[in-house]
Amino acid sequence: MNRIEKLIAELCPEGVEWKKLGDVCETQRGRVISIEDLKKNIGIYPVYSSQTTNNGEIGKINTFDFDGEFVTWTTDGANAGTVFYRNEKFSITNVCGLIKIDDTKILNYKFLYYWLSIEAKKHVYYGMGNPKLMSNQVNKIPIPLPPLSIQEEIVKILDTFTALEAELELKLQAELEARRKQYEYYRNQLLTPVEHNGRWYLNGVEVEWKKLGEVCELEYGYTDIAKKEGNVRFIRITDIDENGKLRVTDPKYTELKEENKKYLLSKGDILVARTGATYGKTVLFNKDYEAVYASFLIRVKLNKTILSSYYWHFAQSNYYWKQAKKMVGGGAQPQFNANVLKNLQIPIPPLSEQERIVAILDKFDALVNDISQGLPAEIEARRKQYEYYRNRLLTFEPKQ
Repeated sequence: MNRIEKLIAELCPEGVEWKKLGDVCETQRGRVISIEDLKKNIGIYPVYSSQTTNNGEIGKINTFDFDGEFVTWTTDGANAGTVFYRNEKFSITNVCGLIKIDDTKILNYKFLYYWLSIEAKKHVYYGMGNPKLMSNQVNKIPIPLPPLSIQEEIVKILDTFTALEAELELKLQAELEARRKQYEYYRNQLLTPVEHNGRWYLNGVEVEWKKLGEVCELEYGYTDIAKKEGNVRFIRITDIDENGKLRVTDPKYTELKEENKKYLLSKGDILVARTGATYGKTVLFNKDYEAVYASFLIRVKLNKTILSSYYWHFAQSNYYWKQAKKMVGGGAQPQFNANVLKNLQIPIPPLSEQERIVAILDKFDALVNDISQGLPAEIEARRKQYEYYRNRLLTFEPKQ
């Protein structure tokens, strides 16, 4: 039994009293604050909206709607149910809610924040495809009310954990960034061809130059409705992240039918984004599940002279991007279509050298990017450790 459990047993031998949030707090929504409002009224007071990056801040204006301690939450969209502790002068938009405690002698703001960090997302409504957590649902959330001294002790412990976790994450992120730069350096070293006496070499091994169209088949994807459920994944241009990996969050699906079977991906297929700011982003499909791909992507099926994994690493290199930028030009809407892509020049060493390069770069990639290895795994482990202790501290038996 930990110290908190002993205190609760001593002070609340019959269990902890519970109330609905609406019985001990007032809730309200923010107001519409447009981008134009932010531009016209630049100031020092933060405005918070539905995003979660930058602590939810979308800008600063010269007035404020609230001053002091509050808890806010995101009401709409993918981040619905995310909560924040506020203690300042600030405003919120109409896709945020605000919680004011009726009596701070029975409920601590930080305690409420930590509790809702666990509980709020359980009450999000996912109907009609747009997640929502409105005031009427928030008001129904059950809140434990141990004595204020216990709430304050729990807050003290969790504040310490939060500070330590944030400090450690900053250090790990700095080390991770250093390793990313090291990875990029070696990738560019290994994949930048060098000319000598009219011949070209990678790492001292002679290469053969081929246009991509000479060593592959190219095929555009198709247009379909992306859904939350279906029997095959539907990969879109937005599913390729900045590291050339498939995002694991918010996957979309569709139904496999006779007319779209030709778009089924095989292991080793390459997908290339062909338009807009994401043009040229390249992912290697190496998953065990079935998937089809959308119209703003081009499938690249390579022949046996070039490894898919070698091409994928090449497509992340500086040499590749220098070519890509020259080929699409400086237009407002770059088009990396099949006609452009097939003329991309590829340095192709023997398969044994391709395998050697891939083996080196795969190790770096796993260390830097794979959540199951290296520093990202350590960051994730620390987060889970924090969540474990938070949940232990915030487990209460109801009063009998």
